[in-house]
Amino acid sequence: MKLDLSQIKSITKGAVRITEENGTYNFHRFTEEQEEMYKERSADYYKKTFATAGVKFLFETDSKFIKLTGTVLSGSSRKYYSIDVFVNGKPVGYIDNFENVELPVNYTTFDLPIGDFSKSISLGEGVKTVCVYMPWSAAVKFEEISVADGSFVKGIKTDKKLLVFGDSITQGYDALRPSNRYISRIAESIGAEEINKAIGGEVFWEDLAKTREDFIPDYIAVSYGSNDWNKRTKEDFEKSCREFYTSLRENYPTAKIFAISPIWRKDYKKEKKFGNFLDAEKFIKEVADSLDNVTFISGFNFVPHDEEYYADLYLHPNDKGFNCHFESISKELKK
Repeated sequence: MKLDLSQIKSITKGAVRITEENGTYNFHRFTEEQEEMYKERSADYYKKTFATAGVKFLFETDSKFIKLTGTVLSGSSRKYYSIDVFVNGKPVGYIDNFENVELPVNYTTFDLPIGDFSKSISLGEGVKTVCVYMPWSAAVKFEEISVADGSFVKGIKTDKKLLVFGDSITQGYDALRPSNRYISRIAESIGAEEINKAIGGEVFWEDLAKTREDFIPDYIAVSYGSNDWNKRTKEDFEKSCREFYTSLRENYPTAKIFAISPIWRKDYKKEKKFGNFLDAEKFIKEVADSLDNVTFISGFNFVPHDEEYYADLYLHPNDKGFNCHFESISKELKK
């Protein structure tokens, strides 16, 4: 049984809209207004808006299998991708382009083919909860999402929404599996749907914060600063940072906002026109402390200061690093 657009919408989390075009289904995590803004801002950032970071299918079914057919398109600077299929919280299969490849320790620049895929994955017997995580590194156009004839498919409701802003690490760089992204695991741990606006390379961009979603988030997580330190003057950063949080506070006065400072990076002691790397954290805390219902969380020690936890050996966590990232931030949230 091939799912139609209505059924697909009922099981999709993390997409603000789903479009059907030439027989394919496209999943958008940015509004049309936001996509147009990024089209004007940067061709590279615009491409990344179509990456399906945070988008997933979540549903109950008695089907013994799920068949997924479609095309993977570039959505980041990375060439690898994975679609993760879980049943009752456990992985049962993957669709990826590296399963039979011996990846180097630094796999971030490894060249791998992307394109068409079609695979049927066994889900087992009985009624179960299925979660299909889409890639953070690529855009996926599905031609077919099918289950066994005569089976039922019922979308699972999540009561809360987590709106996420950030740079490459929050988009997902460099988790091999999208299910291992720290922010995906955080959303699941608090029972919230993740709506991800993170873009690799991005800084505090106040124009994005001034746009409004068509929903009211319960929580907002913001994690910028690393690229600000690397690219900007301190004065530009401070202006944009303050305006970003002020705009969020005005747009969503009831949301609980978490202001998360950057994690460690191996080159953090380098001299930049910005100044000291840790000054970004200090100012983010200053802004957070000045606004109601905004909680500052220091991220500097979330991931061990050791290159073995980083896919590129200095900046972007690997799956091991993302596990530390998730566990660290979970402890802070429990406080």
